Amino acid sequence: MEKRISYVSLLLLVVFSLSIFLTACGGQQSGKTEETGEKQSSESESIEQEPIKIGHEVALTGDASMWGQSEKNALEMEIEKINAAGGVDGRPLQLISYDNRADSIEAVNVAKRLIEQDKVVAIIGLAQSGVANAVSSITEEKKVPFIGTTPTNPLVTVPEEGGVKKYAFRTCFIDPFQGTVAAQFAYEKLNARNAAILYDVGSDYSAWLSKYFEEAFGSMGGKIVAKEAFRTGELDYRAMLGKIKQQEPDVLFIPTAQKEAALAAKQARDLGIEASLMGGDNWGSPDLITLGGSAIEGGYFVNLASLEDPDIQDFVEEYKAKFNAEPVLPNPVMAIDALYMLMDAIKRAGTTDGTALAEALETTKDLQVLTGMLTVDPETHNPLNKPAIIQQVKDGKFVYVEKYVTK
Repeated sequence: MEKRISYVSLLLLVVFSLSIFLTACGGQQSGKTEETGEKQSSESESIEQEPIKIGHEVALTGDASMWGQSEKNALEMEIEKINAAGGVDGRPLQLISYDNRADSIEAVNVAKRLIEQDKVVAIIGLAQSGVANAVSSITEEKKVPFIGTTPTNPLVTVPEEGGVKKYAFRTCFIDPFQGTVAAQFAYEKLNARNAAILYDVGSDYSAWLSKYFEEAFGSMGGKIVAKEAFRTGELDYRAMLGKIKQQEPDVLFIPTAQKEAALAAKQARDLGIEASLMGGDNWGSPDLITLGGSAIEGGYFVNLASLEDPDIQDFVEEYKAKFNAEPVLPNPVMAIDALYMLMDAIKRAGTTDGTALAEALETTKDLQVLTGMLTVDPETHNPLNKPAIIQQVKDGKFVYVEKYVTK
């Protein structure tokens, strides 16, 4: 009997010990699960708080730097407000900005760095058409969208062979519209019937804009009585202007950068040409007035934005208060439009994947941006209903004249 009791006691002791061991193991396992869960939760929260990196490349040095610096200032100011309000889907925005010097080769190198090293989800900027065209080969290959601020050449988003570049977008109007607006204004508001053109044959911007002006002016019944070209770098246009003077045009269209336009205006007036002067959005620089002086007084030009535009007064005042200077338009407002486009695309796509973002950008519709309501044409990736501003040089300042809206 005692021996049986001892066996039973031993058996009970083993069962009891095994029970304690299993309980301990289960507790440790449960602890590990809780610890793992906490770690996973922490990692998930960390991922959600990672910044959304947005690339930005423009000219921050050189002749075009006044626009680039102002564009960068505007984006930083807007992103600061967005992050203070909670960011996008709970994630802060981070702007990574580099100087591309308005040079196509440097711009390609910057794009590669932004995409491959900085891991940006999209690129804003690329203000010049040649620069944007060069970079588009990289963004198409890497499947990362870019939104151009002021590259107005149609080929930026739609190549000559047709179709549309999947990852290329812009917030500005394009040169055919700009040329048409200039021609309409000259014909309808200045009552010009004979027009002359002086352009830079070495500049795609200048050559294409002159072509669009010529076509639109002719379609309305106007006549191009002279069309003269010079090569990039030339500073003496008297020979070309002499031929233009003989034709006595009502308007002289000079679709060049501000330096060349100012010199041409001086030489035209010196030769006695009395025609009204007109230009494109490249005229929108204080250098035009500084270099052109009284010769450029009264000249008209097409622009993307004006400091006097009622729609952007809050932005202008905010910028002036923060940087103690006026924004150098149009780049800053086009950049903020691009930022709003990208934010909207991220929210609708629910991801920062490049292909998904491109698809969302393509379907942008009736989006309230800084310059008005924006809808993207899916066939061209250009904005519909983007207004053009006519400005005039008056009393040494740029004065708002009127606004045109795309059809």
